[in-house]
Amino acid sequence: MTIGRDEILRVAKLAELDVPAQDVEALAAQIGRIVDYVAQLNDVPTGDATEPFQAGPTAVTLREDVPGSVPLAHAIASFAPEFRDGLFLVPRLGAMEGE
Repeated sequence: MTIGRDEILRVAKLAELDVPAQDVEALAAQIGRIVDYVAQLNDVPTGDATEPFQAGPTAVTLREDVPGSVPLAHAIASFAPEFRDGLFLVPRLGAMEGE
């Protein structure tokens, strides 16, 4: 698809842009390259006939998606000084003001 001088000036007017006359041809060429690049997407195969892309070799199978917790490498109590009833205990904000 070719983008000409008239299209550039019309879009510039609609966008309220001041495009210098000496830049119109270069801008038309640049936008034309962008439009041609995007037009390549029409060549991408789509639909049920195409297989989804999966990185890596096709012999690699995906694991079953099973919800649940992942075991930790360290005990949960080692992450904080105080831990009780499944909760981390932290000092109240005002409790540290006197120190």
